[in-house]
Amino acid sequence: MDSDLQRYLADLVAAARDVLGDDLVGAYAAGSVGLGAYQPGRSDVDVALVCAGPLTGVARRELVARLRHEALPCPARGLELVAYRRAVAASGTPEPGFEVELNTGATMPFRCTLDPAERPAADGRFWYGLDRSILHQSGLPLLGPPAGEVFADLAPADLRRLLIEALSWWLALPTPPDDRPAPGAEDAVLGACRSLVRHRDGVWLAKVAAGQRLLDAGVAPGVIRRALAARHGGPPPTGGQARAFQQRVRDEIAG
Repeated sequence: MDSDLQRYLADLVAAARDVLGDDLVGAYAAGSVGLGAYQPGRSDVDVALVCAGPLTGVARRELVARLRHEALPCPARGLELVAYRRAVAASGTPEPGFEVELNTGATMPFRCTLDPAERPAADGRFWYGLDRSILHQSGLPLLGPPAGEVFADLAPADLRRLLIEALSWWLALPTPPDDRPAPGAEDAVLGACRSLVRHRDGVWLAKVAAGQRLLDAGVAPGVIRRALAARHGGPPPTGGQARAFQQRVRDEIAG
């Protein structure tokens, strides 16, 4: 982590403690930070808070007010924060189960969800169980005990189902109809790489590392090599290439 990110995470934890007090059990960096792949200027900051029990409506709204970008500027593209009860984190449930969801940042669309039932099904409900699985393996403690002691992993059947749901969601997104490079297709390809590596090898890797592992194994070298090169300024894969690879990965995971 660079110094700006370190300061930001320390300030975030301090603000969360101001709001939640002793009810704050832990705070954990997830995503690219937890997996050791954070890139300034490109990566989001993913944080999971764990609280002792259900949060009141007042506490939820105050947490959002204190942590949104306008109150605590995020040095990255944006903050994706989710708060869970300790019992949910330890349950291994595939359900969303969150207390608060907050997306906020200078270039990130604002989202504030205070009840999982308010989360639109079209936006996907698979994110949370998969994120908690990553936290179980690689969550970076900012406060509290090791993440592996706080977050339970998913059962194999639930993991498989959520991976398939995630790939189906991506495949349902609109794609450019021609063969021109499609901005963002590299993330779709590398995200599918991460899912396939988790399915095959039982380990979560950062997207680039997952792509490199599959490339080294001779899997879909054309599209993966192009996706990796796009991270360094090269043209991304076409929408058709990305969709074909995602479909291939979904079919393998579905078995």
